[in-house]
Amino acid sequence: MIVKENPQTAGIPILSRAGSRPPLRSGKGPSAGAVSLPSRTRNGGARRASQNFQNTLIALARPASSQVYEDHFVRKRLEEFLGRSLGRNLTAHYITQADNCLYQRGNLRKPTELDWFLQNEMDIARSLGDTESLLFHLDVEYVNFDIPGQAFPDPHRAFELQQPVITTIDTLLYGWGIKPLHILTGQGHHFVWRIPRVSPLAAEIASLSPAPELLEPCTERIPHEICPERDMEGQRAFGAVALLMEFVAHRVRAAAARHSSLPVEMTAVHVGPCHAGQREIISIDISEYGDPLHARMVRMPFTRYRKALAQGASLWAVPVDGMTTAQSLEIRGNGAAVADLAHRASGAIPDQTPGTERLLSAYEASALCCFHKEFYSSKHDPPSIWSQTYDRTPLDFLPHCARHILTCPNDRLLKPAGIQIVTRSLLAQGWHPRHIAGLIRSKFADSSYSWGIDWNDYEPGTRADFYVRLFAGLYATGLDQLVDMNCVSTAEKGFCFQYPGICPGLEKERHNLLSRKYPL
Repeated sequence: MIVKENPQTAGIPILSRAGSRPPLRSGKGPSAGAVSLPSRTRNGGARRASQNFQNTLIALARPASSQVYEDHFVRKRLEEFLGRSLGRNLTAHYITQADNCLYQRGNLRKPTELDWFLQNEMDIARSLGDTESLLFHLDVEYVNFDIPGQAFPDPHRAFELQQPVITTIDTLLYGWGIKPLHILTGQGHHFVWRIPRVSPLAAEIASLSPAPELLEPCTERIPHEICPERDMEGQRAFGAVALLMEFVAHRVRAAAARHSSLPVEMTAVHVGPCHAGQREIISIDISEYGDPLHARMVRMPFTRYRKALAQGASLWAVPVDGMTTAQSLEIRGNGAAVADLAHRASGAIPDQTPGTERLLSAYEASALCCFHKEFYSSKHDPPSIWSQTYDRTPLDFLPHCARHILTCPNDRLLKPAGIQIVTRSLLAQGWHPRHIAGLIRSKFADSSYSWGIDWNDYEPGTRADFYVRLFAGLYATGLDQLVDMNCVSTAEKGFCFQYPGICPGLEKERHNLLSRKYPL
């Protein structure tokens, strides 16, 4: 369900934000920005005067988002991000809302309908799918499981905690020769670049696509209204891009973890309390690669960040464009400064073909690439025999937490930490990771669990493959030393479902995994 906010009331709490309208004043004498209190009048009385007064308050309090969206340069930057350049039309498959909503077919609009979003002062995202480019997207954000909106009242702390990860990303991408478009959002950073879809490099990447049997299930879900023809080649390449971005996330985590005061996790994996007494992480969020291409999107720069409105903040997504994080934080809360930034900062997603070639070479020489080949050396059992295979999986030998997640999977199996527990436990029992994914896929495909997400839009096999591959790959390459694979940590995460002392525990499973080397 999408909650539509009244654009007339959005942002009222931040009257004093720099660059916004002057604060309202009370008093007898007129002054700049002053508003006189209403008095009883003959033609309408106190009620009408009071309503007029409230309308005046709203007009002054509301952030000048309409003025930002009316700026010619802002419009130009948005079109650049949608793929427009000299002699080229908009190339994004669709645009939609970005905040507080999942992918929904009814909210998708063609890029040529950009004006509708601007007139309604919406947050805006564009599809990762593109008619002329393969997009590469890396998302980093501060996540607090105890206080989800903590990045808004204390942004400087939230972004300072991310800095070791951001510095690592800058260094790694620069080493490969990749200069992405760097966007600062409400809770983190996005890095975006592209290569031409019709190019030798794109063909080479697409040849790595790991699961051809899942291409058809993904592409048959593409909305006909947005893409009349099934984009089989786009989905094939997207599946391979996922492997490369997983490799990037591995490298970032390995280099940044020792410099970060918070756990650096891949996706939003629950952790125990940190030094501040809260469960908080820096997430390298590559979860978009666990779904079909058509179902995922990326936030556009120079657009509103409406998630912050509930915290009384009016924010914009802005390109960093050589600024420091502190400078970007200052600009993102000031509509006039955002519009001014659009006069000099590009919104175009840069073509980074040479750097991506070097990234591909590094991936192909990596231990992770070897693991991916091992992972896809097996296939899920076909659905026709699940009743004789996955549905009959004995669970008594599993730790109670993993057993409970598999028997009561909604919504525990939708959370990364739940899949992590199941993956580790079954790896310790000698399961091949692709069959772990097959088991989880069989759960996702069972409508009796009332999942609450539409598997007609998403694809259960792709989702299961992604998360199991992610967690098994961290173990196989040695990045996951399983330090939190114990009952105390599991309880702190909120994933212990048994009374203390009854569960046989996870320590034995951890010992089993650490005592043997994964066969890469």
